[in-house]
Amino acid sequence: MENREREYYQALVERNREYEGIFFAGIKSTGIFCRPTCPARKPKFESCEFFPDAKSALLASYRPCLRCKPLSLPDQTTDVIEKLIKAVEEQPEKRWKEADLKELGIDSSTARRQFKKRYGMTFVEYARSRRMGLALGDIRSGKKIIDAQLSAGYESGSGFRDAFSRIMGAPPAKSGQEPLYAAWLDTPLGAMLAIADDSALWLLEFTDRRGLEKEVERLRLKTSRAILPGENHITSQIQRELTEYFEGILSQFKTPVKLVGTAFQLKVWDQLMQIPCGETISYTELAIHAGNPAAVRAVARANGANQLALIIPCHRVIQRDGGLGGYAGGLARKEWLLKHEKGEQ
Repeated sequence: MENREREYYQALVERNREYEGIFFAGIKSTGIFCRPTCPARKPKFESCEFFPDAKSALLASYRPCLRCKPLSLPDQTTDVIEKLIKAVEEQPEKRWKEADLKELGIDSSTARRQFKKRYGMTFVEYARSRRMGLALGDIRSGKKIIDAQLSAGYESGSGFRDAFSRIMGAPPAKSGQEPLYAAWLDTPLGAMLAIADDSALWLLEFTDRRGLEKEVERLRLKTSRAILPGENHITSQIQRELTEYFEGILSQFKTPVKLVGTAFQLKVWDQLMQIPCGETISYTELAIHAGNPAAVRAVARANGANQLALIIPCHRVIQRDGGLGGYAGGLARKEWLLKHEKGEQ
């Protein structure tokens, strides 16, 4: 038990995002409890006790920390973010400056920091991407490029083309395909990134997954499609299903998905989706089911290449001796998910 508490304390000190939702830390000296990523100064190990959920901390007479707000979902949108997104939607063609933020009573560094944490881009980059997405829609609906340029707030044609290419990956005249939309979804274990078009979900990952930016870039290059901030009925469906999954209501996802991989990877992923919720198999067993008993390492690599976390349940594959093995979302999350699916959380 002490080893687990030492592990949690180290995660608290490091503000390790992979432990979001895994534990809550009660601080004996102050009587408050915090989430693992709380920015407050850390007490000594002896001054901490750890709880599996917020309810347990409350029952132990701790009150929620005002800085990290442990009763809310981790990485949820803040009032600042919601206010700015609403402002962008009201004036999507606007080119935002620091003075505009001051008029809204928002500090520019606060906006930059909060958008970077939530979306992986600054507020200015978000607003620019949204503006370009609307320009792409105008072009695809038959508007002249000059009209799309002006409605996007660009007086210079060359400036518009450069900005468009930097975000979209192609000049305006060649951007005929429907873009992919990126939505940030809240879960008890941290925010997830969903990328979808109007027919299927292409990617679902925890936002703190290592190498996620490169993964998204590979998807953009492979599909030759722009990836823009936005939501559609597919991202709304997976958000509903994730909520039901974490509430213990849903055991099988029904959101349509698009799988992009080699023939072997597709075979492995198909086998993964046949593992019932609440059960596990070993990497060796998975290799056998995939038709190549000697390909244990290749199976493990295919697991790691999975771009649809939870939907393709690679967390249900463990070592033959019962060890957890690996998981791109972090071993603490993997252990939590397995216990959750067995009804032990």
